[in-house]
Amino acid sequence: MREGLIETYIKAVRRLLPSPFTIALILTGFTLVLVLVKQVVGSGTFQPLTTIEWWSSGLWNVGLIVFAFQMMLMLVLGHILALSPSVDRLIQRVLKYCTTSANSAALVAFSTMFVGLFNWGLALIFGAIFAYKVGKKAETEGLAINYPLVGAAGYSGLMIWHGGLSGSSLIKVAEPGHLAGLMGDSYQTILPNMISLGSTVFSWMNIVCSILLLVVVPFTMYWLGKRTHSEIPSFSKLPEEIPKEETQIGAERFDNARVVSLIAGLFVLIAVVVEGIKTEGEILNFFNPNNINLLLLALCLVSHRSINAFLKATEEAISGASGILIQFPLYFGILALMNQSGLITNISDFFISISNEWTYPILTFISAGLVNIFVPSGGGQWAIQGPIIIQSSLELGVPLNKSILALAYGDQITNMLQPFWALPLLGITKLKARDILPYTLVIFLAGSLVFLTVLLLF
Repeated sequence: MREGLIETYIKAVRRLLPSPFTIALILTGFTLVLVLVKQVVGSGTFQPLTTIEWWSSGLWNVGLIVFAFQMMLMLVLGHILALSPSVDRLIQRVLKYCTTSANSAALVAFSTMFVGLFNWGLALIFGAIFAYKVGKKAETEGLAINYPLVGAAGYSGLMIWHGGLSGSSLIKVAEPGHLAGLMGDSYQTILPNMISLGSTVFSWMNIVCSILLLVVVPFTMYWLGKRTHSEIPSFSKLPEEIPKEETQIGAERFDNARVVSLIAGLFVLIAVVVEGIKTEGEILNFFNPNNINLLLLALCLVSHRSINAFLKATEEAISGASGILIQFPLYFGILALMNQSGLITNISDFFISISNEWTYPILTFISAGLVNIFVPSGGGQWAIQGPIIIQSSLELGVPLNKSILALAYGDQITNMLQPFWALPLLGITKLKARDILPYTLVIFLAGSLVFLTVLLLF
């Protein structure tokens, strides 16, 4: 009976869900309508031309474009690292244990989430490649598995990333002076100069939360693997492996020489060390978007066997980010509409008005999750919701680090409902959004239970 209900639900979701780009277009139209209705109901005005100007100005917001480049570079570099021989060897070691839907989904979920604590871009591509290799192994060996379930497990890293070392809001508040700059000069004497990763990523609350997620989610995927339909995967066209370099002559040999990529990588690594030495305070203050990308670049150069291999991996990684590139401006437009119209403030203020110091973190978690469905960008969401969260935390006496983590948890959990960041994974695994979303919804429910429990207990 349970299996029948799950399969019925899966078929219903697959029948109703369009592509991620279509979802972005629908959300844009829906937000436009909400803003226009708010104008008429709230002030009795109707300003369609002004609303369109808000939307178009948001598409090319300079600050968000810079942030988008940082995040896309983080994704591309993570993808390049995931394509390296070192990561492939790691996957091959675990792959031999992937013999059924249940243990395959559990192993892919655990590995991907663990990697997600270090870097979201690496986790996304690592999970995608791991899931694809599981499917390829099943096809080659004639093993019946639930390949969409394994693909969903490969996406699970996006529900833990914001509590890790690459969490957008967490690394932004770790920048000296960021909080005062966000709130204004009048808050300089009230707010701390920064909130280090020691108070967020490495706080006891977040450590316990991460451990629980690493246990609960893989167990949930194992349970689903035991209760859903399995079949031998069939790929119409398998993703091409990165070809080995052909023998070159003359100066072209430098492109294929291991020593060149190694020296280049070590040089960049020295630059990373220099940046670390320059960092004031504890070493965790080093982690910001630029330094993380610098470290990833060093690891990519060292991990690949030559500059030529690195460049070929780069070409493949960039193609995987093409869908994100074309959709990012649409979400910037939505963000501008919600900001300029005051809609995002209305949503957050509503939760604040009905909360106290005990319920506020829970309601922040819920509101952040709701906003993330419309604007799936952790950094962009922090830029808008951050000031509201800081002000409310000060008024209600809620620790800032807990409120910020509540936002991070809400932002990441609804990635399981929003397929925007799944685009590279879908391209690699040859799955569709409607194939994996029924299972990511179950992950969403399991993860929400963990987050709510942790926020209530700490």
